[in-house]
Amino acid sequence: MENFSELSMVYAAIYGGLILRTLIFFGCAWVFMNLFRGEVVDRSLHYYFLAPVRREVLVVGKYLSGLIATIVLFSITTVGSMFIYYFWLFPSESARFFFDGAGASQMLAYLGVTILACIGYGAVFLLVGLFFRNPIIPALLLYGWEWLNFLLPPLLKKLSVIHYLQSLVPVPMPEGPFAVLVEPTPAWISVPSLLLFTGVVLFLASLHIRRMEISYAGD
Repeated sequence: MENFSELSMVYAAIYGGLILRTLIFFGCAWVFMNLFRGEVVDRSLHYYFLAPVRREVLVVGKYLSGLIATIVLFSITTVGSMFIYYFWLFPSESARFFFDGAGASQMLAYLGVTILACIGYGAVFLLVGLFFRNPIIPALLLYGWEWLNFLLPPLLKKLSVIHYLQSLVPVPMPEGPFAVLVEPTPAWISVPSLLLFTGVVLFLASLHIRRMEISYAGD
């Protein structure tokens, strides 16, 4: 690549297609679905239920542990990939871009999107791991739903995590000639919407685990 001005668009494509939709999605799926499903497979979940701790607290505690792990991992991935990509190709221009230009604000914006993705996807996959004996199929269906979001009508677009995350990225990418165009949701709506959605999902998970009976048969 010979033009430094193109790097922002290229990195936006790398972040949206590889980091956000693939690494973070499947990373959160693996971590959060196994928070409870892994305990069932290992036949150790009953030890938690025998402890003098409310099950709702157990849900929140496990969610926070997975959230911390994924935020640390994917924040390093986001920041590290951006620095490596820019400085590897254009070291002097990149130094000015990050320290005197818009680079720092873009990096913080990508970092914020990464954190919100971990928050939203984490809650979804924790719930999937609680409800489904084989969570792989629901995870793949969710993956398809998120990837095909650009084809959905405006109302259905808002029923996905990726719609709100895309509204927050600092360098928006064109979605192609077949995309159904819709105005990005403003940050003051996107961020509270994702947090509210996460709270609702964790509430549903708490209701489910409160009534959950352990059966290791077939696991």
